[in-house]
Amino acid sequence: MITISNLTKYYGKNLAVNNISFTINENEILGFLGPNGAGKSTTMNMISGYLPMTKGTVTIYGNDISKKPMDAKKSIGYLPEIPPVYPDMKVKEYLKFCAGLKKIPVTKRSEQIDYVMRKLKITDVSNRLIKHLSKGYRQRVGFAQALLGNPKFLILDEPTVGLDPEQVAEVREIIKELKKDHSVIFSSHILSEVSAICDRVVIINKGVIRAIDTIENLEKKFTSNFIINIKIDGDKEKAQKTITSIEGVKEIAETRNEEGNVNFFSIILEGEADAVRGKLMSELMANGLSIVEISTEKPNLEDVFIKLINQPVKKETLSDILEAMPEEKETASDNADADTDKEKEEK
Repeated sequence: MITISNLTKYYGKNLAVNNISFTINENEILGFLGPNGAGKSTTMNMISGYLPMTKGTVTIYGNDISKKPMDAKKSIGYLPEIPPVYPDMKVKEYLKFCAGLKKIPVTKRSEQIDYVMRKLKITDVSNRLIKHLSKGYRQRVGFAQALLGNPKFLILDEPTVGLDPEQVAEVREIIKELKKDHSVIFSSHILSEVSAICDRVVIINKGVIRAIDTIENLEKKFTSNFIINIKIDGDKEKAQKTITSIEGVKEIAETRNEEGNVNFFSIILEGEADAVRGKLMSELMANGLSIVEISTEKPNLEDVFIKLINQPVKKETLSDILEAMPEEKETASDNADADTDKEKEEK
């Protein structure tokens, strides 16, 4: 299990990640969802040990990444937002280099490299210079280096950026397969991707976690109103009166004439959609009104996402952080004094 506790990051006085906590379970794909600038990449960089945290702990299979970085990083495969590839190296040459950095035994390197190249379908470009590859292929090469060494925990920051639709579908299937042997945190701001492959989601905005749950539970919890779109053949006023008389109908959001005596109604519901829909159809037919077409709009992740990221929150201040870390307060003060002295010297 991977545990993130009270993770906080300041860049100067700017708060990028605000005291967030969550866990990633064994053989789970956790979606890390948020708009651009939400703090996703900063969090990923701290979890991987690439970026120091202002406060908090990251424990990866029992190893604190701040106290035992080498032990913790042995379990990590990391694909940053910008793949860490060397353009003047050939694909296979680069993967051999990465295998050496990861201290994969020499006798197993060729087998591992062949495996990840087959997995990411880059065997056909193994002898090409990375700088001559398309953006999509570079992304695959970066993904391949993350898989080298068979790490138990994969951190994937926007892994489908730059891929065409067919490649995106392939990478999604790869990530689903990896769940059998790995724990995965998958960062994205594309809602359809997260819905397609993740077991749970963490929604973050402005450095603050807004929700942690399954997509199904979030949709039920945060979106209570269903919408029925219906076309009715018959008297418009009679149809409106019938619709508004049904218990569970909150309001008629939109009305328009389609053609002839057929009118379209968009109806916002309260309560169980199926129950209201059944009553509505019965009453309309009982009143001599014909239903030409009917459909129900179900709540989705996009609705939840928009609601959550717009919720106001109280942010932790830098003084709060320093108060909680008295041993670092002096250091921060010393750094401020040093900056002041430097400014005086420059003047």
